[in-house]
Amino acid sequence: MRNRREFLKTAAIAVAGGFVLPDLLTSCKGSQSSSRRSGAKKHIGLQLYSLRDDINDIGIQKVLEAVAKMGYVNLETAGYGNGKIYRTDPTEFKKMVDDLGMKVTSAHLGRNKSDNHDADMSWWNEAVDAHSAAGMKYMIMPGSPLSGEGATLDNIKRYGEYFNEIGLATAAAGIKFGYHNHDFEFKNKVNGVPVYDLLVENTSPDHVLFQNDVYWTQKGGYDPVAYMKKYPKRIQVLHIKDEQEIGVSGEMDFKTIFETAYANGIKDWYVEVERYIATPQEDVKRSYDYLNKADYVK
Repeated sequence: MRNRREFLKTAAIAVAGGFVLPDLLTSCKGSQSSSRRSGAKKHIGLQLYSLRDDINDIGIQKVLEAVAKMGYVNLETAGYGNGKIYRTDPTEFKKMVDDLGMKVTSAHLGRNKSDNHDADMSWWNEAVDAHSAAGMKYMIMPGSPLSGEGATLDNIKRYGEYFNEIGLATAAAGIKFGYHNHDFEFKNKVNGVPVYDLLVENTSPDHVLFQNDVYWTQKGGYDPVAYMKKYPKRIQVLHIKDEQEIGVSGEMDFKTIFETAYANGIKDWYVEVERYIATPQEDVKRSYDYLNKADYVK
């Protein structure tokens, strides 16, 4: 099983070699329905990439049912291709989620910039139509080839222009476009400045937001809280992540992260579990329980 970082490295190599991947993969105990009906107000979100193997093994419907029972309310997808979400018509996918008492609010998807601008924007326009039909609030690109030798100022500016244009296309459908970081945007620097900062500086605040992955920011050597304070208007969505299930490592200061997020007006965030202690579903469930019991989570 490859994790997303391994896939993104492959994607970056492919782009450097002139091949553009058409679909960039996007690439934590109780009953959800009873919890929600009892008046629970914690809208804890989940990035479905956390259950990628289960989706492949038992199908998206059964995974959605399991997630609903855990207690999650908002979902972020990671399975778009050819106008469909997890191989399902977007309107039907929305109904599947709605019928279980949840909302699908965000999506991870992406197409790296190629030399064929028309093809790139045609891909994005089709994706906008699909995610609009699903009722999404956000379309998030989960990485880019801006690592290693790709981290040049010229490439960052090129991708900044690309992101601006995508953001214009999504805005026409009432959807916000954003970028999700890993650690390389902080470890890689141009003239001493992290790629992350340069992406913020070279994208339009009106058309590009940032989904800060707090775990990868910290692994990149920086404090996610400091970055939320540095860019309070640009960082509008979060990934809540830990080394494995949420709260296990003891290395993430989730209390301060949530306090800062709320102070900045951040309303949408999604748990993501990439490495497991037990099974994916058990770890995703325990992540929910940890946050649901935390008095600093609203």
